[in-house]
Amino acid sequence: MLQGHQSWVFENKPVIIGSAAIGGPFEAQGNFAADFDLLHDDLWLGQDSYEKAEKKLLEQACETAIKKAGVKKEDIQFFMSGDLINQIISSSFTARTLGIPYVGIYGACSSSMEGLALASLMVDSRFAKLALAGTSSHNAAAEKQYRYPTEYGAQKPPTSQWTVTGAGAGVVAQFGEGPKVTSATIGRVVDMGISDPFNMGSAMAPAAVDTIEAHFRDLNVSAANYDFIATGDLGRVGHIIARDLLKKDGIHIPEEKLTDCGMLIYKDDQPVFAGGSGCACAATTTYGHFLNRMRKGELHKILVVATGALLSPMSYQQKETIPCVAHAVSIEM
Repeated sequence: MLQGHQSWVFENKPVIIGSAAIGGPFEAQGNFAADFDLLHDDLWLGQDSYEKAEKKLLEQACETAIKKAGVKKEDIQFFMSGDLINQIISSSFTARTLGIPYVGIYGACSSSMEGLALASLMVDSRFAKLALAGTSSHNAAAEKQYRYPTEYGAQKPPTSQWTVTGAGAGVVAQFGEGPKVTSATIGRVVDMGISDPFNMGSAMAPAAVDTIEAHFRDLNVSAANYDFIATGDLGRVGHIIARDLLKKDGIHIPEEKLTDCGMLIYKDDQPVFAGGSGCACAATTTYGHFLNRMRKGELHKILVVATGALLSPMSYQQKETIPCVAHAVSIEM
């Protein structure tokens, strides 16, 4: 059901009956190592390219989530996925492997919650009994596409972020046991004129704030309704900006309630500059750590606001600024 201008309330509360998070070697050293279903010690994953390695990460996340859900992939009606690689090939090639009817999406790093929102909409409206949402990113593949290949050894500024190598996926069902998706707010594209691909947090922060404010306004709720609100991958720089913008707009969210997946996923002594980023940042943190805590009874209701910078190598070369978007999904146990 549409509520307000840009939010959906899921009256039947679709259930995430199975979820999985797969990570790479750097993630194995991070804060949430115990929450990953599988961790790889090699960026290549036995493949002959980083792009093929990313595809394997997403395949493993989807297959693991399906297995944990206790269903067969033939039972799933739709697969929603997107990623950062040109023409979302990680998702499309994974769909080729799975053989599930496929809806390709692109929201950059917001794709995790965009996919979960769409999967929940399909299930809640009874246009699907089971839907699968997933996304992935790979540090070396993303660096090669958006910045400089890792082998180049380019120096980065403190505002840059470390792309998470991993994949996350969830199976959404009409009935079952597990965390329930209760609502979603689809974000607007916001562009504040930033053009530096090494400063994504600053570019995305206004979009995160715009979506949080829309969610509160549409659903007539506040931070008090949630155990915490987690943005996707603003990192330390973007998080500070988002917090300041919310205060400026009169939105009070206690510091302990407003957090960021990019700040949480890695340890303080890991050289990740301003924090984590990439499609897998919010995806692995949500489908792994957050949902695990919900199943343990440690969390009751959360709001995940995944953020995405909608640039491409071509737009950057043509000196375009960076349009950004954020999609919010509320999950409760």
